[in-house]
Amino acid sequence: MSTKGIHMARKVFTADEIRQSVQEENVQFLRLMFTDINGMIKNVEVPVSQLEKVLSNKVTMDGSSIDGFVRIEESDMLLYPDLSTYLIFPWGNDHGRVARFICSVHLSDGTPFAGDPRNNLIRQVDIMKQSGYTSFNIGPEPEFFLFKLDENGQPTTKLNDKGSYFDFAPLDLGENCRRDIVLELEKMGFEVEASHHEVAPGQHEIDFKYADALEAADNIQTFKLVVKTIARKHGLYATFMPKPLHGINGSGMHINMSLFNQQGNVFYDEDGEEKLSDTAMHFLAGLLTHARALTAINNPIVNSYKRLVPGFEAPVYIAWSGHNRSPLIRVPSARGLSTRLELRSVDPAANPYLAIAAILAAGLDGVREGLQPEEAVDRNIYRMRPSERKENHIQDLPSTLHNALKALEDDDVVIASMGDHLFQSFMDSKSMEWMAYRQQVGDWERDQYLELY
Repeated sequence: MSTKGIHMARKVFTADEIRQSVQEENVQFLRLMFTDINGMIKNVEVPVSQLEKVLSNKVTMDGSSIDGFVRIEESDMLLYPDLSTYLIFPWGNDHGRVARFICSVHLSDGTPFAGDPRNNLIRQVDIMKQSGYTSFNIGPEPEFFLFKLDENGQPTTKLNDKGSYFDFAPLDLGENCRRDIVLELEKMGFEVEASHHEVAPGQHEIDFKYADALEAADNIQTFKLVVKTIARKHGLYATFMPKPLHGINGSGMHINMSLFNQQGNVFYDEDGEEKLSDTAMHFLAGLLTHARALTAINNPIVNSYKRLVPGFEAPVYIAWSGHNRSPLIRVPSARGLSTRLELRSVDPAANPYLAIAAILAAGLDGVREGLQPEEAVDRNIYRMRPSERKENHIQDLPSTLHNALKALEDDDVVIASMGDHLFQSFMDSKSMEWMAYRQQVGDWERDQYLELY
């Protein structure tokens, strides 16, 4: 049987193998990485002399200093390294090489911390497995912009090229940087499937091989770190901000997904309509049903909604299709073990642990409840009149972070995908972000209104 579409799990290193590697590869520092509620990578770095402490889960950190974690009286937390994430960064310095572990956060008594987004995804995957599935495979398509740095090393909004989709040098001046990123990723074990210039000037995309849910989320975080590090070496700044410039396409992170059990890809059915299984249709319906609430997590910052507007290829309407790219969800033509759904609204500002957990929960709710999607929409929705969209039962995605948060508050399934601690912390953080944005007065408003009124 072909293994295409089947993810082979990453190697789990033993403690002895790690000890040997650290010695042989001149590793001098260990970086213990974890992710906060906003998707920001945090780390505690220790000298290699602390390796035994790391391997015995005894490195502590102050949780009260991390956004969305805990109050100061509950602050002592432990970092539990996932030994399968052991990786030596290909770049070194005069002080030796640096290896990293991705960690889960635990309370001082050893119990997993409910406010850790990675723990939450592990919890959601366990729920999936209890339903008889073995893996939820995720193939991300992250996009980013490359901007020039100023003489002080600070990012500007000056683009380093005038390229467009699939362009190459001399228009694509980011080509060498992108090539170096790919080479570094491959040294770290990534299987890069494609690398190209995107539609907008200065915009790039690198696609890497799918993995199961937890590994995919880890890979997204590692990918961001590598992109930013290598861009700096080229005198450039890489940003995953969804819409850094007015008037051109924003950056998305399409999520391709497939659900597996012991028999294979449960989205595929040789005898189903378009060879899609009932499970695929139920899962699809779950995503559509919970789409408005998912938007708060998949598009989590004020700027996300500057991308989700008509005219720039980003989806703004809740519909699906197997044949065009204007709806929220596309069903690519591949079948068999490669059968998958593509959710096109997600942007790279999303916390991948929260986003994948919520997407999985929404889809499984569709399967559990036997939900059915509306008919596929194979026309260009952007050209449909509002009355036509209404006739076809096509709703809009939320147009602001505020509206997305309101949709999230009304969706028990997506709330449950986060758990009480993460949901409340997320709502608190994002409500403050929206309030701060509302109080700002921008250049557009002054240009429009100052002299007029």
